[in-house]
Amino acid sequence: MLAIERRNAILAKLSAEGKVIVADLSREFDVTEETIRRDLEKLDKDGLAKKTYGGAVVNEKLNTDLPFNVRKSANITEKKQIAEKIAELIHDGDYIMLDSSSTAIYVTKSIKNRKNITLITNSVEILLELADKKDWNILSTGGALKKGGLSLVGTSAERMIRGFHVDIAVCSSKGLDMNMGITDSNEKESQIKQAIFAAADKKILAVDDSKFDRISFVRVCDISEVDTIVTNAKPSDRWVEYCKDKNVELIF
Repeated sequence: MLAIERRNAILAKLSAEGKVIVADLSREFDVTEETIRRDLEKLDKDGLAKKTYGGAVVNEKLNTDLPFNVRKSANITEKKQIAEKIAELIHDGDYIMLDSSSTAIYVTKSIKNRKNITLITNSVEILLELADKKDWNILSTGGALKKGGLSLVGTSAERMIRGFHVDIAVCSSKGLDMNMGITDSNEKESQIKQAIFAAADKKILAVDDSKFDRISFVRVCDISEVDTIVTNAKPSDRWVEYCKDKNVELIF
């Protein structure tokens, strides 16, 4: 296993469990503890983890982007639950936009049995997933490939998105806060999400329950600007009342 593959596997474990232990990782990957310590130092330096005595914990600041393959393999059960709920809102013949989040991949998988769908996305992974869908009209936003991810971003991508109108848009985010609204870790991705939401009749935010009461780096929009929030578990009563006051549908 290459060092970068091992570090990505460590990140996936961190995302799922919240912490890792050097001795455990050494046995799991069959490398020395010193090698694992160097891996953790690299992840700490890159802002992807926090090195601690004997191991590391997940970075809670939500201001850095994990590699796509790590995000895709984290919280899989929750993402599938969210995707299945969103799939119930999408019907044959719909025009939809999906962002490049890992949750959007599972939404795509959940609606592959729909017919005559027109889909616009900035996700390279979704384009690959749908390469064999002959009865769908699939459009790529174009744009610049984001470093470290399978996402197309930039002015040309935004321009393409703003030139269309769709029935449903689905985006995810890194944080959801009553004061700061919907936030994400990357400015260019945030601008894409803003454009996607602006192009749709029905705006759906897909977030797992860990994203509530969290703030990331860049503001996407106010919570009241989306129509529906889909999550995997019932939020606190405070959030239920807040969404009701904002006239935002809450599905869990």
